[in-house]
Amino acid sequence: MTQRRRLTGIFSALGFLMLILDSKTAISGAADGVELCLRTVIPALFPFFVVSSVLLQCENTSPTLHKLSLRVVGLPNGADSLLLPCFLGGYPVGAQSVYQMYANGRIPKQEAERLLAFCNNAGPAFLFGMAGQVFQAKSTPWILWAIHIIGALTAARCVPATISCTDCGDRLPIRRENLMRKAIATMGTVCGWIVLFRVLIAFLDRWFFWLLPQGVRIAFVGLLELSNGCCELEKIADPSARFILCSVMLAAGGICVTAQTNSVTPGLSLRCYGLGKMIQIAVSLMLSFCVTHKTVLPLALFLPLLPLVKKSAGKKKVSVV
Repeated sequence: MTQRRRLTGIFSALGFLMLILDSKTAISGAADGVELCLRTVIPALFPFFVVSSVLLQCENTSPTLHKLSLRVVGLPNGADSLLLPCFLGGYPVGAQSVYQMYANGRIPKQEAERLLAFCNNAGPAFLFGMAGQVFQAKSTPWILWAIHIIGALTAARCVPATISCTDCGDRLPIRRENLMRKAIATMGTVCGWIVLFRVLIAFLDRWFFWLLPQGVRIAFVGLLELSNGCCELEKIADPSARFILCSVMLAAGGICVTAQTNSVTPGLSLRCYGLGKMIQIAVSLMLSFCVTHKTVLPLALFLPLLPLVKKSAGKKKVSVV
C-alpha cells in the first residue's frame, strides 16, 4: 500500500509538471474533450441515462421480454428491465443500470459482477452516429452492430451464473429516486473522464505518438478513448483494416470506458467485466476478419472450443438461499 501511494504521488507530481510546462497542450486537449462531449457524447448518452433509470423502476415486464432475457441473454429472474439499457443504451449506461439494480437490492453482488461481463456495450446511437460515419456503405454500421451484439451474447454464454438467484427481484422494494439528478451526475462523471483522457492523448500526440505509424497510433488512441479513436478511423486507407479495427475498438471500449464503468459501479469487482471484454474482442476480431476476407475458417476453429470455455468458466457454482 505504501508503494502504491508513493507511485500515485510520483505520477500526480509529473501530471502537475506537465500541466505547468505545456499548458497550451493541456488547454487544447481539454477544449477538444469538451467539444466532443457537447457535440456527440451528451446527445448520444444522456437521454439513455434518464430513460434507463425510469425503465429500471418498472416492476413488471412482458412475458416475451422475460423469456428473451432469461433464455437468450441469461439475465436472472427479475432483471428483465436490464435488457434494453444494457444492449441499446451505450457505454456506460449498461454498467450504471446493473449497479442501480444491485444498489436497490434486486440482484446480489455476485450476479451484478457477472452481468458486467456482457451488459455494458456500445449503443446504436454512438455506433451509427459516429463509428458508422467513417464507412461509405450504409450496411456497414448494421454489420458492426450485429458483430458487437454477437460478441456480447457469446460472453453471456461463456460467463454463466455462479449463483442460483431465482428470487432476484423480490429482495427489497424499489427505491424511488430523483432520476434527473442521478442522470446529470452520471453524465458529468462520464464527460469528466473523456476530457481527462483527451488531455492525455494530446500530450501523447505531442511527445510520443508522432513516432508511430498512422494505423498503430489510431489503435492506441482507440484503446485509450473510444470516441477519439473512432473519429480518426477515416485516416486508415484500407477499408478492411478500418472495419476490423473499428469492430475491435467497439468491443474493447477502451481504458476510458473501463474507468467510467468503475466510477458508476462502486464496490463491484471488474474481474468478470475484463473477462467479458476479452471474449468480445476475440469474437469481434474473428467475425470481422470473416466478413472482410469472406471466409469462415476462423469461425470453424473457434466453435469447437466454445463448450470448453463455457465448462471451464462455470465450474464453481454457489447457491444463494
